[in-house]
Amino acid sequence: MLSKASSLWYVDAVDPLAVLRQNHDPDPDAALALAKQLHADRDVRPIMVGTLGGCAGPDADEVYIGCYPGVTVVCSTQAALLRPTALPELLVRPLASEHTYLVSFDTVHGWGAFAHWERGEFRRAFSSTRVNILEDEGLPLVWERPYWAGDHPVRWLPGDLPDPQTLPFDPPDFADAANNEWLGFHYRPPAADGALLPGDVSVCGFTLYPKGQAPETTVTIPDGMTPGDPGHRRGLFSWLRGRDRVS
Repeated sequence: MLSKASSLWYVDAVDPLAVLRQNHDPDPDAALALAKQLHADRDVRPIMVGTLGGCAGPDADEVYIGCYPGVTVVCSTQAALLRPTALPELLVRPLASEHTYLVSFDTVHGWGAFAHWERGEFRRAFSSTRVNILEDEGLPLVWERPYWAGDHPVRWLPGDLPDPQTLPFDPPDFADAANNEWLGFHYRPPAADGALLPGDVSVCGFTLYPKGQAPETTVTIPDGMTPGDPGHRRGLFSWLRGRDRVS
């Protein structure tokens, strides 16, 4: 079970779930280009391919990106914001996408957040712990009603003593509901039969180094081949289908 996620979604597709179901391999060239665009002050090196099941909540020196036709996901600690409206402008709309969605949560701290921008214009943001609302901006959406009505309360463990000011929902579940509303799948179980799972969505992983401190990478170029040839590109991105895969 995912204990945390910090993800940004850039969506142009009318049905992002259909896209995620049909395209199993992300575009590594586009992922690398976006990683460099978002981290121009860092050295970016590919490390592995994984899935949202294992990479949705990366460390600070990592970023995981999945580029699909009309749908791009970026998993980065930069999305784990207590106030989602503070998301840097570069991250709000780096691809001129129709919609930008932020979905982040940490079950250890009982925190969850989500936000939506349309063509770069802010629409809705929410962030809270189980007791404290940290940000609540924009008009609440229709799908939120059952949560505010108490239909999805916190599932307390035996012996827990809830704070009397606890919100009528568990913030990680609230954020996960936003993900399902916008992308068509849940990060957190239980999942319905046949539902898309986080482990079904592949992402390209990159390590971020201080500028000038990344280790050198060596790519063997066969005789007669130049760095721009398709064969060279396949060698450079051979990690996409390599052994280093985390689900």
